[in-house]
Amino acid sequence: MMRIGFIGLGIMGKPMAVNLVKAGYEVYAYDLFEAPIKELAAAGAVGCDSIRRVAEACSTINYQLPNSPHVKTCVLGDDGILKYAKENLFLIDMSSIAPDASKEIAAVLKEKNMRMLDAPVSGGQGGAVAGTLSIMVGGEEKDYLEAKPLFEVMGNGGKLVGPIGSGNTCKLANQIMVAANLAGGAEALMLAKMAGADVQKVYDAIKDGFAGSNAMTARGPKMLSGDFSPSFRIDLHWKDLNNVLDTGYLAGAPMPITQQVQVMFNYLRAAGDGGCDHSALMKYYEKLTGVTL
Repeated sequence: MMRIGFIGLGIMGKPMAVNLVKAGYEVYAYDLFEAPIKELAAAGAVGCDSIRRVAEACSTINYQLPNSPHVKTCVLGDDGILKYAKENLFLIDMSSIAPDASKEIAAVLKEKNMRMLDAPVSGGQGGAVAGTLSIMVGGEEKDYLEAKPLFEVMGNGGKLVGPIGSGNTCKLANQIMVAANLAGGAEALMLAKMAGADVQKVYDAIKDGFAGSNAMTARGPKMLSGDFSPSFRIDLHWKDLNNVLDTGYLAGAPMPITQQVQVMFNYLRAAGDGGCDHSALMKYYEKLTGVTL
């Protein structure tokens, strides 16, 4: 039985780690919070009380953390993975962070003859639970092929898109497209409502046509029902768009659509809606118009 470390047992990481346990891997699981560690232990994992415990037990470690600073602390910090790591350490970073942060960490690992992939995911909590996540991978092909059996448990087997950092660049592109889809969908449905059409029928007519998208198929029903319980929180999408804008600035890439959606997210976060699902972009239009969908 292959031994795998998994750090970060949040809304995405916990079901990903559970799926590895179900597939027969010996998973050493750690989180800052005790409750998800206990849940993983109940599912058959080895619950760990520290990063040190994971690093000393496992040469292959996955982690799914919120943003670049959390990843740097986890890996490079005073009490991080590298302090206790085995010589043949192989890190699989499944967080969504800035591409430059992935490159920085990989450079430190390379100096120690250690390996890393950046492999962020898309598909939300539902995809994490079902093991159907889209996984975007940056790194060496041989490392990708070694990790692919893990990716096949957690998702689609992954797609190698280029060298280190490319996985997170791909994820940023993904997040632009999702944000634009949801914002455009919310605007369109509000137009239908205010123009006097049956919004549900408009959505049903559109969703399977050329304007349809996976994003709106998954989140359109939440907009229509007003159920904004989080599958992917506004706060996390806002974080991703910050990384998009920072990366775009460094690359000299124009970002007008991303900038506009970020203004909408800023408004919603200021209104206390940051913990809502990102389909709550509809609430931006409802607050703007005074009309409830």
